[in-house]
Amino acid sequence: MYRVSALVIAPLVLAGALAPVGDLARVQQHLKAVATMTADFVQTDRNGRMLTGTLTLKRPGKIRFQYEKGVPILIVGDGKALTFVDYSVKQVQRWPIGGSPLSILLDPDRDIGGVARVVPSADDTILSIEANDARHPEYGRTTLIFARDAGAPGGLMLKGWVALDAQNNRTTIRLSKQRFNLPVSDGVFRWNDPRVRSRRPG
Repeated sequence: MYRVSALVIAPLVLAGALAPVGDLARVQQHLKAVATMTADFVQTDRNGRMLTGTLTLKRPGKIRFQYEKGVPILIVGDGKALTFVDYSVKQVQRWPIGGSPLSILLDPDRDIGGVARVVPSADDTILSIEANDARHPEYGRTTLIFARDAGAPGGLMLKGWVALDAQNNRTTIRLSKQRFNLPVSDGVFRWNDPRVRSRRPG
């Protein structure tokens, strides 16, 4: 089985101490201002192993992590469910979008007030939000990293996140080449089910 940390699909469980209203409002404005986003990503695990791929998001409810060629996994949200597909072992796991950690990212109308803690930074161009959910310790702890950028939607650019799981395994996602609010077809979020056997002709 090809293993990829669940932290990749659990970056946005925001729970904990209150964030300053100004910074929290900026995050909410950013989420509301982004209808679609595409970006390249680099994923680094605790052993320093790196995987690359492309991220495509379309609100509400749709997201796709397409890994580099040769990595037989896919993570995709089709608006109803979030699906993890491992083509190497023909395994599929699904979670309802509304109950997934990505629901905040995928639902711009969700109120995140009262659930985030801003991490102090010596660099005032960076806004970091630390998150954990006491109800779901298996999600671990995640720090979302935004750059303050007047040219980006809502004045913020999501640069990535750093996540620690319940066993303190660290996974880092770095985003680059972000592009916002361009047309994205719903077909991008379709996927092939490896459990379905193709029929032989004749």
